[in-house]
Amino acid sequence: MVARAQAANHIKDTATEFCPMKLPGPDHPISIAPHPQRVRVTFNGRTVVDTTRALALHETTYKTVFYIPREDADMAVFERTSHATHCPYKGDASYYSIRVGDKLAENAIWSYEQPFPAVAGISELLAFYPNRVDKIEEG
Repeated sequence: MVARAQAANHIKDTATEFCPMKLPGPDHPISIAPHPQRVRVTFNGRTVVDTTRALALHETTYKTVFYIPREDADMAVFERTSHATHCPYKGDASYYSIRVGDKLAENAIWSYEQPFPAVAGISELLAFYPNRVDKIEEG
């Protein structure tokens, strides 16, 4: 408990007033673990991810999000965009669109390239909005 309070004080002292960092905790739990099953993502009929190395991020009451190593994704069909968001628990996210054939899904992928230390395991990994791809399947 003391360590958490000290860490919170350190973060409070070093974080900017505009985007303070918050630590995952009892009020906002976040856990990251290797996912035991294969994960595939398809878009416009094409498999754009096929991995057995996904990480599953569980955050409060949100649905599980799979974070995928870039090496297991077809980066040739992803286009970096200028869109960005900030999460007080994870940090700044950058975005990619997917283009396969004549179909485009704008900002369908996000990535925390330099996440906060508490979630460092998702650094440089890719996550997909389920409603912007054909499907994300396990197994």
